[in-house]
Amino acid sequence: MNHIRNFVIIAHIDSGKSTLADRLLEVTKTVETRLMKPQYLDQLSLERERGITIKMAPVKMQYEGYQLHLIDTPGHSDFSYEVSRALKAVEGALLLVDITKGIQAQTLANFRFAKSLGLRVVGAVNKIDMPSPNAEKIISLLAKLIDQEPENIVRVSAKTGEGVEEVLKKVVADVPPPVSSGNDLQGLIFDSQYDDHKGIIAYVRIMGGKMKAGDKVQLSSNGKVFEVKEVGSFSPRLAPGKELAAGEIGYVATGLKEPALVNIGDTLVLSGSSIGALKGYREPKPVVFVSFYPLGTTVFEDLRQALGKLRLNDAALSFEPESNELLGRGFKVGFLGQLHFEITASRLRDEFGADFSTSLPSVAYRIIERGVERIIKQPAEFPEKPDKVFQPMIQLDIVTPPEYLNGVLGLTKTYKFQINETKNFGDDLLLVGTMPLAELMRGFDNTIKSVTAGYASFSYELIEEESAEVEKLEILVNEESIPALARVVPRDDAEREGREMVERLRDLLPKQQFKQPIQAKAWGRIIARETIPALTKKLGDFGKNGGDVTRKMKLWRKQKRGKEKLQDLGRVSISPEVIREILKKSI
Repeated sequence: MNHIRNFVIIAHIDSGKSTLADRLLEVTKTVETRLMKPQYLDQLSLERERGITIKMAPVKMQYEGYQLHLIDTPGHSDFSYEVSRALKAVEGALLLVDITKGIQAQTLANFRFAKSLGLRVVGAVNKIDMPSPNAEKIISLLAKLIDQEPENIVRVSAKTGEGVEEVLKKVVADVPPPVSSGNDLQGLIFDSQYDDHKGIIAYVRIMGGKMKAGDKVQLSSNGKVFEVKEVGSFSPRLAPGKELAAGEIGYVATGLKEPALVNIGDTLVLSGSSIGALKGYREPKPVVFVSFYPLGTTVFEDLRQALGKLRLNDAALSFEPESNELLGRGFKVGFLGQLHFEITASRLRDEFGADFSTSLPSVAYRIIERGVERIIKQPAEFPEKPDKVFQPMIQLDIVTPPEYLNGVLGLTKTYKFQINETKNFGDDLLLVGTMPLAELMRGFDNTIKSVTAGYASFSYELIEEESAEVEKLEILVNEESIPALARVVPRDDAEREGREMVERLRDLLPKQQFKQPIQAKAWGRIIARETIPALTKKLGDFGKNGGDVTRKMKLWRKQKRGKEKLQDLGRVSISPEVIREILKKSI
């Protein structure tokens, strides 16, 4: 175990983390040069397409007699849970900073979490091949942050390979070796995937004891016993081995076919063992909810299986069945943020060929009505006049150059956003503020990039909830409420949002034989209205060539009476296509 080092690379998005991982694979000869390709550890096509890391990726490397287990991690705030899972499985973290941009917000968030777990942090600056007038200041600031001397910060260029050997030497020298928890098997499951032949493959860090194929082991959370089909390491492809011992990171082929049985954060122990589960694993808490409804050749059961398999390596994903009068049976799916939702939707299409429509993203509100407390995830279920409403809040850390301070402060007029603290952070400013999570989903990411020319960065984390001034916005067509279009909006924005929605519907809905009133309702009253006129039938020109105009008036009155009857009896049928178009324009 003295010759094992387990570490992660943590950084803000676009800091060259995946490129550095490529160079580490090359220097350690883990991957043959002829097989090497950019972003090698990013195995998802979506990761290559977007140029970001979405999934953590473990790999085992050999360097000068040492066994190095690296876990590459995502850099976006929405995937902070991925980072937290990886940090639980290692003893050290390589904190990578882009020297052309300096220390950014997500860098700070990841560093704080690594320190809270007691990990050894190794500092490094990337892109030294590029001009950076503030290089030495950034190095000094990083050294101060991690409480080391500037000369201990590794200078590296992932693009050219300069300094990569120094990174490996620093990891070997500074990251402590793992310590065994004892002779009894204890394996932490930090990720998993599904294989048609091997069943669920669990990614594990062996904390104590050892495990090999043929062993009878069990899951601590539910007591499920299974026989180990195969163990091995990541090279970075699955490479079967004889056994996994204390301190090592590898995989276990369970043979289990039910995704719900294996939970991220669970502990593997020998069957019949009395040793307890590992403690301190943070449970994911989905905060953004979107409904998914199957389309085309995709049926309800197809979507269920696809979501179940995705959840194997995305523990933050949650889903439960629901039904909608217009869109049929589907699932209410929980996410950690807007990007998490977008990535999951893309993966469902790309990896499983699923076709579906979605509702508007919403957050969960805690309400108190007549002394009864409820969690509301569906806007359509939001009561008209609850006694109290509480909404999820986030703390925002924004790092920005001083010249863009006014632009960031201006966001407090557009969003329900409050800045609580401003302090110097090297040549930049660090702003700490609070905001309702629902406001973040209104395009805050793009707006802050726009007002700071892309120079500001931010990270966020959930904090205590606060009381909310929100209102349920209903849409009625021909005086009938459409549940799929219900929303919960800030009270001040209800009228504007309602006006925009009825105008969209007016343009999308086809005409009927009767006029269709489209209304937006909030505060128990109608706040916006548009009317689609009825189809008209040309009755002929009775006033010319000797025709009797009284006949025209008689027919017109008959048509009017018929339309009034239809108005009273008719029910507007809104097609799923119209609903999807409305939702598409609103996201």
